[in-house]
Amino acid sequence: MAATADQSTDGGTTPAYFVSTPIYYVNDRPHLGHAYTTVAGDVLTRWHRQRGEKVWYLTGTDEHGQKILRTAEANGVTPQEWCDKLVEEAWKPLWQHLEIANDDFVRTTQERHTARVQEFVQDLYDKGEIYKGGYSGPYCVGCEEYKLPAELLDGATEGEKLCPIHKKPVEWLEEENYFFKLSAYGPKLLEFYAANPGFIAPESARNEVLRFVEQGLQDLSISRSTFNWGVPLPWDEKHVLYVWVDALLNYITAAGYGADPERFAELWPASVHLVGKDILRFHAVIWPAMLMAAGLPLPKRVVANGWLMVGGEKMSKSNLTGIAPTDLTSHFGVDAYRYYFLRAIPFGTDGSFSWEDFTARYTSELANDFGNLASRVAAMVGKYFDGALPASTAHGDAEQAVADGLAAAVGTADRKIGEELDFAGGLAAIFEFVKQVNGYLTEQEPWKVAKDDSAEGRARLATILYTAAESLRATAVLLNPVMPATAEKLWLSLGAAEGLGALADQTVAGAAQWGLLPVGTTVTKGEILFPRLEEKPAS
Repeated sequence: MAATADQSTDGGTTPAYFVSTPIYYVNDRPHLGHAYTTVAGDVLTRWHRQRGEKVWYLTGTDEHGQKILRTAEANGVTPQEWCDKLVEEAWKPLWQHLEIANDDFVRTTQERHTARVQEFVQDLYDKGEIYKGGYSGPYCVGCEEYKLPAELLDGATEGEKLCPIHKKPVEWLEEENYFFKLSAYGPKLLEFYAANPGFIAPESARNEVLRFVEQGLQDLSISRSTFNWGVPLPWDEKHVLYVWVDALLNYITAAGYGADPERFAELWPASVHLVGKDILRFHAVIWPAMLMAAGLPLPKRVVANGWLMVGGEKMSKSNLTGIAPTDLTSHFGVDAYRYYFLRAIPFGTDGSFSWEDFTARYTSELANDFGNLASRVAAMVGKYFDGALPASTAHGDAEQAVADGLAAAVGTADRKIGEELDFAGGLAAIFEFVKQVNGYLTEQEPWKVAKDDSAEGRARLATILYTAAESLRATAVLLNPVMPATAEKLWLSLGAAEGLGALADQTVAGAAQWGLLPVGTTVTKGEILFPRLEEKPAS
């Protein structure tokens, strides 16, 4: 884990770049879909750290609601015992395994969260934004969501209706509830969307939300009275808060709402909420309406990623398509795992995982293009210059083309990853530069130049190898947010720490500056960055 929340903020007035994942429901262990969003958020925040910015990355777990209650009962334990077990034995260990550098991990059963939640909803109740009523209609326990009849699918028997996501029967819910006056916020939301066109991304997600709100909003039931696993309403403890309202509030309770005003002012509003497209409406409609009602600033962006698909279905435990991330990391390694999903699937679109595609990209892009380049350069510096990085004294057009290619790659990657959240596009720019360096070596043929023992020949050889090593120095900085362990190995192999300091202290802008790798540093051929893959393990 990275720094704690207190360590990541210095009490100053500079706003932090605050990224959040959804808080994940702990009815089961995490699968690839959960890890996909979390790795994306980690790369995004690491990239902004590499810019030299103050960053705060939040993730956590959603632990209340009927689904958790039923799961715990089915396993013969209390809901709290179930949540504690899953969080400590599955969720937190996986994020550590995947090198997720989150600054905080919020759990909705923590008192620091529940107390602030009660204060928030009490404030809305006191303002007249919440009233008592009754609800009857379809409800999906899997989604923990009230469903509109028009969006349900027909089941196998007459009158049976299915959730369009889980493909399981919905339940008919009738109970006394409290309601939030969501319908009053439709015009205000549309006005906000118009004034902030970048609030929802991608464009397809924005269009979906616009169509939904333009049709008119219904008031939202925000309590349940038929079970008690949840946050009690402070004015009526026969009711517990609807789990989604409870969950959405994690973004402000973790940031210091109601407890640390200075910290809250530094962290809120969030820079980016990363969400799955199936929970977009909660984050782009209900959440901003709740904040408007409370008089709080709205987050700057809500970015919806697509689904990871298996056999045409969304990857999930309920559909029996959930694949454990460790099934892949044990075969490909953690860094290759982090790279693959962001490189292979454009963020914001659905994408399918396959062993074959992962294997092909690992072999071609990571092992051959990148790993082999690092090995060749280190080996040649060792062979021809006894491991001491030589000076570049014959910098010509070919070298300038590489330097220009680096500057272009840094500019493109910084824009695409840091601003557009186009991870695939940013990584493509970096690896196009890697290909350019490979092409440069192929054209310059240093192994042939080495046969020329003249002063000119030695100078030319030195320039070629310095150019390649300097290119790898910059590549290590650019790939550090994506593949931190691999980038660190490369950084140490190049001897960069001797004259430039820790890799974590390098900046994206600095990566574009040519000639930073100090002459004379010791270049060593370390372990192979991406070893040859063994046979695919049996499923």
